Amino acid sequence: MSCIDGFEKGAWVDMIDPDESELREVSAKLDIDIKLLKAALDEEETSHIETEDGKTLIIIDIPYVEKETTRYSTIPLGIVVTESNIVTVCLKNCPVLKEFSDGIVRNVATNMKTRFIFTLLLRVAGAYLQHLRQIDKASGIIEKQLYKSQRNEELIQLLDLEKSLVFFSTSLKSNKATLEKLLRGKHIQIYEDDKDLLEDVLIEVHQAIEMADIYSSILSGTMDAFASVISNNLNVTMKMLTSLTIIITIPNIIFGFYGMNVAGLPFSNSWFPLLISAAVMGVASLVLHKRKLF
Repeated sequence: MSCIDGFEKGAWVDMIDPDESELREVSAKLDIDIKLLKAALDEEETSHIETEDGKTLIIIDIPYVEKETTRYSTIPLGIVVTESNIVTVCLKNCPVLKEFSDGIVRNVATNMKTRFIFTLLLRVAGAYLQHLRQIDKASGIIEKQLYKSQRNEELIQLLDLEKSLVFFSTSLKSNKATLEKLLRGKHIQIYEDDKDLLEDVLIEVHQAIEMADIYSSILSGTMDAFASVISNNLNVTMKMLTSLTIIITIPNIIFGFYGMNVAGLPFSNSWFPLLISAAVMGVASLVLHKRKLF
């Protein structure tokens, strides 16, 4: 696939975070309602398909990795199909689209619009599966760290991964509904060979949905278990500190009596108070140990 500068027939127009002037230029030269082009620039736009004046807009959610974090999210990708061209609109520089523009995806012709769109959707489904495996691997590493830590940092990382799985699951289910509408052939023409490709996309999406649901359930149970372990470890630590406080307080009480300016206390001029303190501390330690508090 080669890059061109003009708006030739059969060309693919890729728009990454376009400004108003770029939107108006493409809208005018390809006779596309600018509202269709702007639809994918709304981060809250859900996956759907619509046809207006002979142009078909397909909105799908694609995975997006936030840099330097363990958080994954999704952003909308708009695909506008006209009689002669395909236009894609996205807020971020999508790795899947870059694979097409860089020629990594072989045997793809932009003039075969249906085949091009379904191949793009298949690569998007594959990207979801790849990120899901990365999430599963990351959660395993964090779990190992949790065995040796009592901090909340690892739990927060697991929470980010769980949120990512929720985003993925919701977006994949919306994408599945859109793909099923495409399969009916009412919005774009589907050839027999392309139908098999779209069915492959649906299979990949269904597999990704199952993986996201399974990983989410496992991660949720893991978080609950480790939260209980951390809470229990904190209780054990507090019990030990309380027991040590009780033992250390005993000498202070005994020495407090002998430290008062009161005459007539027994053995005030000997080591007896120190021996009493040591004996009482030993008894208290034994009692607390038997009660498993120390």
